Amino acid sequence: MNIVADILVGLVAALHLYFLVLEMFLWTTPTGRRTFGLEAGFAEQSKSLAANQGLYNGFLVAGLVWGLAADRTDVKVFFLACVIVAGLYGAATVSKRILLVQAVPAVLALGAVLLSR
Repeated sequence: MNIVADILVGLVAALHLYFLVLEMFLWTTPTGRRTFGLEAGFAEQSKSLAANQGLYNGFLVAGLVWGLAADRTDVKVFFLACVIVAGLYGAATVSKRILLVQAVPAVLALGAVLLSR
């Protein structure tokens, strides 16, 4: 079960690395605008905010990778909990889609991590 848990944690980390790239580097491109449903003008005006958001996703990636590399359950649990809270907040304030894209994978990974202890 530990391998399944680590694969799920890795998938959550990969998702957040993708979010980092979208928010920090692709925000104003057609791909970024299409992904987030943005008008070109708004994307340009909000790109520094999006880059800041992307940086935070990078910290989540770093924490999850740290947990995997050091085989630290406590670190994995902490950073997965952060992802879940961020996903719940995003679903409540921005889009319900965030619940499925961000929170659900983290909940599944957290469950697997806790079961593998």
